[in-house]
Amino acid sequence: MPVHAKPVKKVLEEADNPNSSTSTKNIVKGKYFDRVVIIVMENQNYDVAYKNKFIKNLNKEYGNGILLTNYLATTHPSQPNYIALISGSTRGTNEDDESNIDRKNLVDLLEKRGVSWKTYQEDYPGNCNKKMDINKYARKHNPFISFKNIQTNKRRCSKIVNSSQLDKDISNNAVPQFVFYTPNIDNDAHDTDMAFGSRWLKRFLASRIKERAFNENTMFVLTFDEDDGASDDNRVLTVLFGPDFHHKIISGTDKTKYTHYSLLRTIEDNWDLGDLGQHDKNAKLISL
Repeated sequence: MPVHAKPVKKVLEEADNPNSSTSTKNIVKGKYFDRVVIIVMENQNYDVAYKNKFIKNLNKEYGNGILLTNYLATTHPSQPNYIALISGSTRGTNEDDESNIDRKNLVDLLEKRGVSWKTYQEDYPGNCNKKMDINKYARKHNPFISFKNIQTNKRRCSKIVNSSQLDKDISNNAVPQFVFYTPNIDNDAHDTDMAFGSRWLKRFLASRIKERAFNENTMFVLTFDEDDGASDDNRVLTVLFGPDFHHKIISGTDKTKYTHYSLLRTIEDNWDLGDLGQHDKNAKLISL
């Protein structure tokens, strides 16, 4: 796989400036996509999300996407699912309380490979703030701050930013290759409902997804942390889409059983990152 990237040491030096515009000039090419943008919504059953017209048709609205109809969240409540998404395990957190986890995570793999990353958190004040709740920001929905090797590292912690930074990064062609976007507890449908959340998502995407600096060879992922707890299988609606997202699925629907660990494993496979030796190691790859 061809790689067009600066030496990892140089990438990390430039990463000391979280607003650096160098991240998209020398990218690490992926097998299926060069950028992934993950947007996590909250606590909605598959059937409830599927009944929402905009959410249901995301795979058609913005190019030829894939609706994953048998994608399962990991557990309950919210926080362990977020931890699972970037570390391959829920170990170290069982509830939505303060967690400080001492083990490897996806950031370790991304940085070793020289793949740029950033997480955009709505209502987050920045500066490595570790408070649990700030306005409509909830730390339990920000898995990065719960890992000690991120929260105690100034350079890494600077990559946890307020969501307002995204538009600046788009304007500067500085959107990193791995993007994790967390809406606030209203916009993610946690304290509202699916109709409110879908209206927010429609507005959010409408003003940004046509920007080449954001969508070029990008796989957008919309998923939910968990269902509302009423079902047995914890099935959540997940859609892969994007104006410049290329894949081999013809029907636009994939009925294969996947989990949050599958998404992590697919990202690892895309950039040949290796694995974390957790549940990601043997997770089913998403067919692209």
